[in-house]
Amino acid sequence: MKRIIIVLTVLFACNVQGQKTYKYDVAAFYWPAYHPDPRFKDIHVFPDGKGEWEAIYKAKPKFEGHEVPKVPLWGYEDESDPVVMGKKIATAVQYGVNVMMFDWYWYDNKPFLEDALNKGFLKAKNCNDMRFSLMWANHDHSSYLNPADPDKSKIYWYGGVSMEIFKGMVDHIIKDYFKRPNYYKINGEPVFSIYELSTFIKGIGGSEKAKAALDYFRKKTREAGFPGLHLQAILWGNIPSTLKDVPGDEIQTQDATLEYFGFKSMTNYQWCHFVQPKGDYIPWGEKAIQKWAEWDTAFKIPYCPHVSIGWDCNPRYPDVLRDLVVNNKPAYFKMFLEKAKEYIDKHPHQPRLITINAWNEWAEGSYLEPDVAHGMSYLEAVKEVFKDK
Repeated sequence: MKRIIIVLTVLFACNVQGQKTYKYDVAAFYWPAYHPDPRFKDIHVFPDGKGEWEAIYKAKPKFEGHEVPKVPLWGYEDESDPVVMGKKIATAVQYGVNVMMFDWYWYDNKPFLEDALNKGFLKAKNCNDMRFSLMWANHDHSSYLNPADPDKSKIYWYGGVSMEIFKGMVDHIIKDYFKRPNYYKINGEPVFSIYELSTFIKGIGGSEKAKAALDYFRKKTREAGFPGLHLQAILWGNIPSTLKDVPGDEIQTQDATLEYFGFKSMTNYQWCHFVQPKGDYIPWGEKAIQKWAEWDTAFKIPYCPHVSIGWDCNPRYPDVLRDLVVNNKPAYFKMFLEKAKEYIDKHPHQPRLITINAWNEWAEGSYLEPDVAHGMSYLEAVKEVFKDK
């Protein structure tokens, strides 16, 4: 045992400790765009070399009372620096966020935005104090990211992958992430979330090939020593309700689709995916959480409740006013966290996971990280609802 611990300490560059279990797994999605990824140069985005921080500090208010630009309390730090990421980890854990769900990208058979995880998080001295997982953000990457381009229809990279590329991805994911001692697991199974199921199906060549690919992923995960793979779906309109390319298909619901592919749970990424992000925060959130009871009836697999902090993507659209949510305050966010906790308590036989958008979606107005306007108030809300509960 001593020999294994020594090897892991060297391999993972962090302090290997026994994994603490929590009554509630509170996971924040992490958007890893705040460092100088070399592929930004390929698409001519963010010439200042600070990643998407450039969109944040250049943003201008579009009406009286518009809370833009957002100003980070910690400054415009490089998340690929392990010291910077170590501070994020320590702060998250202190306030009750115990899982970081990294948006993860693979385009043209190459990674994108991995340095926040590989060079920052996993090389932080305290990395093992916090668990992490991957949410494969397999959407097409477009000029939506580029505030300097008013045409948001340009596609930089397509999100679909071939079976050959998928197999290479699986090898990388299992070897470099699942085998880390702090990778997030449910019942011992590494959790892997997929953002756009339809994009995956289309890119790999149809539903049967997609199912074979996911079966391969499960097989390789078991061969790596895990009891299985916990596939998690991001629930929104990108999950097809029919699979017409499957012979004899009788699937007519999103539930049947998820069952066909073997997903074990689902959550949301953002309330704006199913409720228009316009107007006051409280009615927006109330409409969103009304869906929870509907999904309990419509799906067989468990739903892990999701809470959004807000929505304002105007930093990415400097020349036009986009829909946004206003009057989003830490006290109101706390109210919906309490609703999520109540939901989990009423569903004791499912994963005790709550997801939050997000740790740092600064350009979409949804972040837990402290800013000048609110300080640590959003993190305080998490702590008051979940810490040590």
